[in-house]
Amino acid sequence: MKLEQSCALVTGGASGLGEATVRHIVANGGKAVIVDLADERAEKLCAELGEKVAYIKTDVTREEDVIQAIEYAADKMGGLNTVINCAGIGIASKVLSKKGVHDLGLFSKVIGVNLVGTFNIIRLAAEKMVQNEVFETGERGVIINTASVAAFEGQIGQAAYSASKGGVVGMTLPIARELAPFGIRVMTIAPGLFHTPMFDSLPEEARESLGKMVPFPTRLGYPAEYGQLVGSIVENPMLNGETIRLDGGIRMQPK
Repeated sequence: MKLEQSCALVTGGASGLGEATVRHIVANGGKAVIVDLADERAEKLCAELGEKVAYIKTDVTREEDVIQAIEYAADKMGGLNTVINCAGIGIASKVLSKKGVHDLGLFSKVIGVNLVGTFNIIRLAAEKMVQNEVFETGERGVIINTASVAAFEGQIGQAAYSASKGGVVGMTLPIARELAPFGIRVMTIAPGLFHTPMFDSLPEEARESLGKMVPFPTRLGYPAEYGQLVGSIVENPMLNGETIRLDGGIRMQPK
């Protein structure tokens, strides 16, 4: 599928990796529906990018919200054939610390948004995609998830986050196998350290220090580089059922 043929649902599309993905798709002739809860950022992005972008306020863990967003993409934007799951939260908490034991509700919240929310989008989007006409490549759509290097080298305090992202990696292949007969590909990207809004609160010196942990290039990743990989996956029909690390060769230390 060419990016110019893409009508994408981008969760977390109002900022960070999701915003960069929306920008890349639109710059290459495609359309995007931003699925997020950040009204101000999303509306500003829509105003900037024009009629090829729409915003539907959506909680990815709520079935009715997701159905509404999918129906909008399918009916108002010309058909849903691409999904990029970027919505996620990251909360650091040790299992045992001076503050006490890890809060179970906090663990469940991270799993709920990052893993259950991703699956919720996948299942409902796939239900819609199977109705698509087949492209010349034989495919009906592509689903791209976002994991993290924490799925493989989780640091101290990342039990919930690593578990959620490990779950995303773990379900990629079985879902890809299941959806293959319908011509729907499923891929996952596992980013390393990227300069997203969660790093904005850090001093410049701290961001530079984190960047120096990356073998090459020795810096934080640019969200546009994530968007570029999304484009490559969309346009390469042989990419299926795999998780690609996008991390500059970094391997995270315990802390």
